Amino acid sequence: MNSLAIITARGGSKRIPRKNIKLFCGKPILEYSIEAALDSGCFDQVMVSTEDAEIAEIARKAGAAVPFLRSDETSGDYATTADVIREVLEEYRKRGMEFTHACILYPTAPFVTAGKLREAMRLLVEQNADSVLPMVRFSFPPQRAFVMSDGKISFAQPQYAKTRSQDLEPMYHDSGQFCCFRTDVFLEKKTLVTENTLGIEYPESEVQDIDTPEDWKLAELKYTLMKEKQDVLSD
Repeated sequence: MNSLAIITARGGSKRIPRKNIKLFCGKPILEYSIEAALDSGCFDQVMVSTEDAEIAEIARKAGAAVPFLRSDETSGDYATTADVIREVLEEYRKRGMEFTHACILYPTAPFVTAGKLREAMRLLVEQNADSVLPMVRFSFPPQRAFVMSDGKISFAQPQYAKTRSQDLEPMYHDSGQFCCFRTDVFLEKKTLVTENTLGIEYPESEVQDIDTPEDWKLAELKYTLMKEKQDVLSD
């Protein structure tokens, strides 16, 4: 197979300005995704999709390719990940390069490691999956959720009101870190999640959405703990 890593890193983040290159535990957070992709040895090319000159420079210094900049259409607030993937694959095709497999990595995913990417790509190929998506279990069963109206609460799913938490089927959500996929299936179905998508479960200690300054601090704490655990295991 020939494969491509696509790291999405636009410059227009709103809630945390310049989030994609903000220092995280001492270096631009974007570099963690680049290093994991390069160190995995899974990809023929590791590229960063951005419209921002400063981000492009940091990406190149970290070892990634930035062969072209994003269009205005995929740089706005309403552009989707699928829009960016399609544009990247089309631009490479114009240059005579096509890839059978790819992995979309997010720029604020310091918990991604080379080993995690190797495992996901291995499953993608060996299991003949359409895509492989890292997941994390909900810390509390969503079946027992409440809804609130005018200050009054009620069960969102009353049929589970008296069911013990341990008797409910575990449910998961996307870890927001990466997704490995077959490019032909993506281009045909225009989605990363199909009936043939595999999930890999990661612990909550290695997953963190980073949307606020508080999220950022929590992510740095989790990352530090993860690295300390890895150091102990390697001793």
